[in-house]
Amino acid sequence: MRRFRKRTTLNAQRSMSKSEANPSDVSSIDAIVTAAYDSISGPAGEKRNWDRERSLYYPGAHLVPTARPVTSDECQVTSENQIAPQILDIEGFIARVEPFFKDNGFYEKEIARRTEQFGQIAHVWSTYESRHNADDPEPFMRGINSIQLFHDGSRWWIVTIYWQQESLVDPIPAKYVKAG
Repeated sequence: MRRFRKRTTLNAQRSMSKSEANPSDVSSIDAIVTAAYDSISGPAGEKRNWDRERSLYYPGAHLVPTARPVTSDECQVTSENQIAPQILDIEGFIARVEPFFKDNGFYEKEIARRTEQFGQIAHVWSTYESRHNADDPEPFMRGINSIQLFHDGSRWWIVTIYWQQESLVDPIPAKYVKAG
């Protein structure tokens, strides 16, 4: 009975996924993290491969930016500009970033990583840099992605990406950035 429930659950989960994943994108922790960065990166005006992006996420997955309102002064924390998580599903994330990508190049790459894994679950602490052009000498933004992953026996899935950008108030500690 236990095996039947497991198969039934996995089949239901697979059928809920809107896009079939490229097996090379989901075969390892490294592959899925790399695919997540690659799928959102590109020049201004280039439509991203949202089917590829969707295929990385477990049905019901959350993408959670943690930020202050864009109009706030990050050094003056008040009740109006408190930092807070904004919980999105994949469609909410796409709706949020697509207008920005239309007018702005966006290239995000990982610069450091810490990974912990037990059984079917993994946690990746991934420090990133973002640039408007792939060859920009300096990033316009840095931050940390906290990525929770699940392996269903045949592939890896992203369950949650929870991130925060670096700021004057919250600089990235040296221990989370690779030595140059």
